[in-house]
Amino acid sequence: MSERLETFPNPQPSRDYEIEIRCPEFTSICPKTGLPDFGEIRITYVPDQLCIELKSLKYYLIEFRNRGIFYEQATNQILDDLVAICQPRRMRVVGDFSSRGGITTVVTVEYTQK
Repeated sequence: MSERLETFPNPQPSRDYEIEIRCPEFTSICPKTGLPDFGEIRITYVPDQLCIELKSLKYYLIEFRNRGIFYEQATNQILDDLVAICQPRRMRVVGDFSSRGGITTVVTVEYTQK
């Protein structure tokens, strides 16, 4: 899925600054029930040499719409794919999923460049 993602050169690579992206319409499919899952994906990162191009990110996230995947797997996959494409200094991905059966789930995964 990550082949859709694109980047562009960081305009200020000598400076640490934070980029926050909110994707409030994330959808996927529950692999157990086949029912749709809804949530918000929040991506916060400090770029190194590359920044994430937003249109490609939108199309990348849309690909989850018909995919049977657990919340935990989806959130970790998004982090792994974004880190692979842009090698940030730091990144955090939060999957904040809507209530289902009276239970809400928030999954937070982080990466720090070594």
